[in-house]
Amino acid sequence: MSRTALRICPLCEATCGLTLTIEGTRVTHARGDRDDVFSRGFICPKGASFGAVDSDPDRLRAPLVRRDGELREATWEEAFDAVAAGIRPVVERHGPDSVGVVLGNPNVHTMAGALYPAVLLAGLGTRSVFTASTVDQMPKHVSSGLLFGDANAIPVPDLDRTGHLLLIGANPLESNGSLCTAPDFPGKLKALKARGGTLVVIDPRRTRTAKLADRHIAVRPGTDALLLAAMAQVLFEEGLTEPAPHVQGAGELAEALREFTPEAVAGACDVEAGVIRALARDLAAAPAAAVYGRIGSCTVPHGTLASWLVDVLNILTGNLDRPGGALFPQAATDKTPRPAGPGRGFALGRWHSRVSRHPEAKGELPLSALAEEIDTATAEGEPVRAVIAVAANPVLSAPDGDRLDKALDSLDFMVSVDPYLNETSRHADVVLPPPPPSQSPHHDFAFNTLAVRNQVRYTRPAVPLEPGRMAETEILARLILAVTGMHGADPAAVDQMVVDQTLGKAVEEPHSPVHGRDPRELAAQLTGDTGPERRLDMMLRLGPYGDGFGVRPDGLSLDELLAHPHGIDLGPLEPRLPQPLKTRSGRVELLPGPIADDLPRLRAALTERPEGLVLVGRRHLRSNNSWMHNVPALTGGSNRCTLHIHPEDAERLGVEDGAAVRVKGAGGEVTAPAEVTDAIRRGVVSLPHGWGHNRPGTRLSHASTDPGVNVNQLLDGRLLDPLSGNAVLNGVPVEVAPETGPEAPSVTEKHTALT
Repeated sequence: MSRTALRICPLCEATCGLTLTIEGTRVTHARGDRDDVFSRGFICPKGASFGAVDSDPDRLRAPLVRRDGELREATWEEAFDAVAAGIRPVVERHGPDSVGVVLGNPNVHTMAGALYPAVLLAGLGTRSVFTASTVDQMPKHVSSGLLFGDANAIPVPDLDRTGHLLLIGANPLESNGSLCTAPDFPGKLKALKARGGTLVVIDPRRTRTAKLADRHIAVRPGTDALLLAAMAQVLFEEGLTEPAPHVQGAGELAEALREFTPEAVAGACDVEAGVIRALARDLAAAPAAAVYGRIGSCTVPHGTLASWLVDVLNILTGNLDRPGGALFPQAATDKTPRPAGPGRGFALGRWHSRVSRHPEAKGELPLSALAEEIDTATAEGEPVRAVIAVAANPVLSAPDGDRLDKALDSLDFMVSVDPYLNETSRHADVVLPPPPPSQSPHHDFAFNTLAVRNQVRYTRPAVPLEPGRMAETEILARLILAVTGMHGADPAAVDQMVVDQTLGKAVEEPHSPVHGRDPRELAAQLTGDTGPERRLDMMLRLGPYGDGFGVRPDGLSLDELLAHPHGIDLGPLEPRLPQPLKTRSGRVELLPGPIADDLPRLRAALTERPEGLVLVGRRHLRSNNSWMHNVPALTGGSNRCTLHIHPEDAERLGVEDGAAVRVKGAGGEVTAPAEVTDAIRRGVVSLPHGWGHNRPGTRLSHASTDPGVNVNQLLDGRLLDPLSGNAVLNGVPVEVAPETGPEAPSVTEKHTALT
């Protein structure tokens, strides 16, 4: 007999509510939850395929431990014994920095990934931290940190109320949004147009989003910062700026951007000066407008400057912190809001990587540097000798996966928390597989801080934990104990430690609703069936909408949230400045020192012109990085690994539609089918991200039948945005030629030949 259960979708950033149909313990169908307070029944193909993702037969069902060179199934006790025996000696002999921690994108899609990695890093004390942020979004964190004093204070476009939306490097009809949590992003864009608003898209490809736009500007890849700087210069030159409160440095900024006129940048951007002026004037004239930039403007040589200029345009037009503009969300689990005033500010480069001396950003080193931190000896510091990878597949997601592949194979020890034996986890000495999403609880800690409407939702596991499985939260708690010298302790101790520390700090803070109270008495009031639920209850109660442990009887708590299974609507985004600011001045600092110091590099780009083809990536609606290629329902059709090339470039190079082409970059060479299309501008080619499932030793039976190629193998890892350490993935030069000969060499053979 079937039943239904609610579940928040964990497969992309839209966080849509689902209604699952369950037969026994198997999810047989998924549809949108029409009563969900946020998504209102919207669902995309990924959500509709929740059951297929959940029941993928290639998901690991037991831990794997390497014995005699082979990964074999083991008990959980044997697995954690092996972790403790493998990691602790490395820490004790070589220090904590000799253990690298790699955190992948899926961490922000699970409760466990939100609650435990920070505890793991604090317990280890390592500075060798690498995450997916430095391949897709670190420029936005750095620019927000420099502007607002908080790297996580990221304003989002008020999609439901704006009248003019400018998107640069974003394709939300395919990605469902990123650093902007918005179920049914396509519907919101259509509603914008229906109410008479304007949609402008700046992208070198005529994407599905660009086709919907009132105006599409096919900018030359990598010149986003130049275009945005020229728009800001026009606002200053023509007196179109609107005085904004809580802002300092407008005069200095006007002088710093004086040279970036539309005429000066037009050649580099390949956009006419008159078009740039019109973009700026239209933005300034709109009663409510927002500029939103994403991965295409982040993963370029000037990614931090482009991210900064997105907010500069919102600030100069008076649209920051204004309804219909760009506002700061307020999540239910945010810390208790502190009174407005100066803060500590944001600092870069507090330490550096050992080999190339890359500065840290937000406590992280560039993922592009992981291979050299493992395989290169220097006089300073120990190399990374062990790796803990949590939901990470950097062999595909980082530049030069071939080098990283070899580096991981040379480690003293590696542990991977992953449901699959994939291109990265195949190197591990221990693989710890979390259960399928239907067997896990869900609350969006990170994405609610980026949501276009304030709301809060929580779903308990839809299906009981299968015998022999271990909850992901317990896996990470036991991992923390094993690598920090407390192997064998009760995993509940990890949650209790966090509760004790959090409440101990809260009672000492004058602005806290529990100031002066007994933390033990507060801890005794927490509800929830598990440690993670008790932590969620604590965060809700201490948060901006919380009951303050009885101070506000109508406030939020876990019990209140459980009583509303479709979620609780907390209302539209509201102006919040100056409260979110943590700069040393207590104001928005328009021209921070590191930004000003990087502008000469942008000035030098005014005269740069690529001579050959440049490469950009692309997203597919039915894919999320490398996650979904093992699910038959989500592959095929338009979700293919092909090289998009403009007809004129194809004719010039002798490339035929559907024929194999060789693409060569600084890091290697790959071969892919050509897809000739005028949806991409001349001089640009495009390959999707996340493919390349052709390495031996994996268990991805469907993905390996149509592996595609790893676009990141075309990169050697040397190209980085210097402020953020973000990999440059877009606008990089490549060579393209028809494939010749019946026996073309493999990707690895080609890379070896090149090096």
